[in-house]
Amino acid sequence: MTKGLTDMIIRILQIVMAVVILPTFIHSQVLDLPFDSEFYTPLKQNKDPLLNAEILKEFMANKKTRKLIKQKKLSIGLVDLSTPSKPRFAEINGDHMMYAASLPKIAVLLAVMQALDEGSITMSDELHELMSKMITVSDNNCTTELIDRVGFDKIASVLQDDRYNLYDEDNGGGLWVGKRYGKGGARKPDPIKGISHAASATQVCRFYYMLAYGNLINCERSIEMLEYLKDPKLHHKFVNVLDQVCPDADIYRKSGTWRTFHSDSVLVVGDEWRSYILVALVDDPDGSKIVKEVITKIDAIIKPKT
Repeated sequence: MTKGLTDMIIRILQIVMAVVILPTFIHSQVLDLPFDSEFYTPLKQNKDPLLNAEILKEFMANKKTRKLIKQKKLSIGLVDLSTPSKPRFAEINGDHMMYAASLPKIAVLLAVMQALDEGSITMSDELHELMSKMITVSDNNCTTELIDRVGFDKIASVLQDDRYNLYDEDNGGGLWVGKRYGKGGARKPDPIKGISHAASATQVCRFYYMLAYGNLINCERSIEMLEYLKDPKLHHKFVNVLDQVCPDADIYRKSGTWRTFHSDSVLVVGDEWRSYILVALVDDPDGSKIVKEVITKIDAIIKPKT
């Protein structure tokens, strides 16, 4: 074999490694949480115009979702985390705050964790059980007990804390809990729209995004909150689809349903390319079905094109 032919074969093998084998190896790695905090940048700085245009085109092509988007009855937020050093953010009606039923219980989780970190309350087996049931099975009585322990003012102050800005009056509001999850009791509705249990797609994305990089309170508390959100017991909406397409992925999730209001939020950490944050808020009688359609379409959009 001549030297020229040998060099050509080596070059071909290098190209195959670079184009086929190496990317496959890289994408097959399972990402570990939390990601390196050195990669963290404010979410909105990672807005991807091309990704945003693609998801908008997809949902505007459907008569039903087009109407809901125009009426601001459908909000979507997406953060592609397949490359943690280069996240990609996209949204539709992202800053539009809506009633979100049980999804804002993540705000109660954060407020309780903040109180624990400050030492104003103490961890116990009972408190752990209350937080676990609030998130995994969305227990209203447990949530109400936790709300009563920390209070509406504490929840509001944490959400409006400059470190988090998960409720930002200058950008449409966001996460808010101003009513117990049950009948009766005092109310502290949000200052903009007067909603008791509110969320916006962008702010919920930011909640999970900060968690993913260990930036919510601190790394240790972020990990604790991720553990409460992991492996949801309610397998509907987003999780119903994820159970089918990536049953082995790690799923961190909180959803909500009340009358025509349907919401879901998830941080998916799987192998290959499937690592992302997705949030959908819908006000429609067919909301549960629409939420499942959202994750099915988003999953297809961010899948690498072959």
